[in-house]
Amino acid sequence: MSLKVTVDPESSAAPYEQVRASIAEQARSGALPVGYRLPTIRALAERLGLAANTVAKAYRALESDGVIETRGRNGTLIAAAEGPQREAAAAAELYAQRARRLGLDQAAARALVEDALRVAYAGS
Repeated sequence: MSLKVTVDPESSAAPYEQVRASIAEQARSGALPVGYRLPTIRALAERLGLAANTVAKAYRALESDGVIETRGRNGTLIAAAEGPQREAAAAAELYAQRARRLGLDQAAARALVEDALRVAYAGS
């Protein structure tokens, strides 16, 4: 999965609106899952050949709509739509960071989560 954004210079929609709409649609469709880290404003602007302020305006609109959230040094992420999802996404992010600091690779970290889920949901 990766962010796929293009800007059509012939479109009647402003470039920032094209960026905003594209990211919003990918988040709503699940193409960009909760917790997906978006590129920095500068990096996306360079990739699309836009001014950084144009991408910043799109990100501000997306954050205002609750589609993305900015977590300081942790970057800008696709936000969970609902309270329980948001809380679970935050817990998953903390777990992933801790597992990485402990030196676990992705497969080992994922296996531990799978085991914990099996135990938590046993008998459901």
